[in-house]
This record gives sequence, C-alpha cells and structure tokens, in this order.
Amino acid sequence: MRTRVVALLSCLLLLAACGGEDADPEASDDTSSSPSDTPNQSPSQSPTSDAGSTGTTATSSSPPAAEGTTVVVEGSDFGPMLFDDTGQAIYLFDVETTAEPRCYDDCEAAWPPVFTDGKPVAGDGVDGSLLGTTERSDGRLQVTYDDHPLYFYAHEGKHEVLCHDVFLNGGNWYVVQPDGSAAPPG
Repeated sequence: MRTRVVALLSCLLLLAACGGEDADPEASDDTSSSPSDTPNQSPSQSPTSDAGSTGTTATSSSPPAAEGTTVVVEGSDFGPMLFDDTGQAIYLFDVETTAEPRCYDDCEAAWPPVFTDGKPVAGDGVDGSLLGTTERSDGRLQVTYDDHPLYFYAHEGKHEVLCHDVFLNGGNWYVVQPDGSAAPPG
C-alpha cells in the first residue's frame, strides 16, 4: 500500500512540473533519467585490412556512417505524433521559428535535445524528407523535423505525454504531428 501511495505522489509531482506557466524548470535538478543521458550510439567499427595468401593487402574502406536516431509516429491522446523508437515523446519549442536551437542551459536540462550520431532514420509514419539535423553550440547534432529542433521532456517515461501545450522556459511546448506542425492545444 505504501508503495502505491509513493508512486501516486511521484506521478502527481511530475504532472505538476508540466502544469503551466507557474511551473519552475529549476525545481528539480535530477535529470538522471533523462533521455539525453543515453544518446543513440552505434558500436565502434574500424576498417579492416585483409592480407591474403598472395601477400597483398586489400584496401580498407571508410567506416560505415553512424546509425542515426529513429523517429516514428505513434498514437496519443493528441492524435498521431512523433516518438523516438524507444517510445519517448518528442516536442517542439514554439519560440524556435528556424532550425537554430534556442533551448540551452536550464531549458536544455528540462528539455534534452533529440541527438543523433548520424543521419536520422524515418520510421513508421514519418516523412523522411522532413527529417534533418542542426548543429548545437557544443557541436552535437540535434534532430529536426520540418526545420523544428526536436526535444524530449526530461521527467517523462516511455509512452508518456505530460507536457503538450505547456508554457515553460520562455515558450510553449507542443507534441509534433506527422506533417511537422504542432498538435492543437489540448
């Protein structure tokens, strides 16, 4: 019984974090469960050379390109929307009107960017022509969709959508529809 009460209180605290304008993004420093802590990484591969019985060395090819983050469309209470392939909801920040990210520091702690190590991959329902990347100030690549930099919410579990149409960190956050637009306010 005590475990259920603690779980319920934890859920209520998470909901309060995305409750609206009064929510304080600095209220929680714990981003240990942040999706950005485990960016997509591909196993390291190095080119190999093969010395055959003739004593010649085969030329080595370039290492394969890193596999990019996969973006998929799944259903939600707000209609079809973008998720990563692990089920993490994806958001856009309405103050970003170009592909240039403006969410840094405290904003980035609450809204980790959707990073990629290679070209993003269009999964089920995603228009691959809308996928792209933008370089952040630290040199990492952030996934874009229809020229919107994409983000996760740091305090959300897989298949949770807690922060659609909320005002935090100086702007509104919306889930992203398959056409690249923000889902209507819910």
